[in-house]
Amino acid sequence: MCVTRRTVLAQLVASTDAERRETTTVDALASALGVDKRTTAEHLNALVACELARIDTDSSVRATISGEELLTLDTDGVVLIDPPGRNGDADA
Repeated sequence: MCVTRRTVLAQLVASTDAERRETTTVDALASALGVDKRTTAEHLNALVACELARIDTDSSVRATISGEELLTLDTDGVVLIDPPGRNGDADA
């Protein structure tokens, strides 16, 4: 199954809470998405680079408030979630 970064973010938001600092694990997230841990971790690392997710020192993960808010935006089109500098821009 192909999973998008948005799908990973949506599942992360559904599984965690930024304000209460409720977390999950990469394994649990991968299982809920039905994809392998490596794919999930790759998407999470990109979300962390965009400050939409956080990986704590104990390897627990959660969405940030910004990540939660991004999903509540009423967008008519596609929202690209790529870390800064991905297309050669220094801090775009």
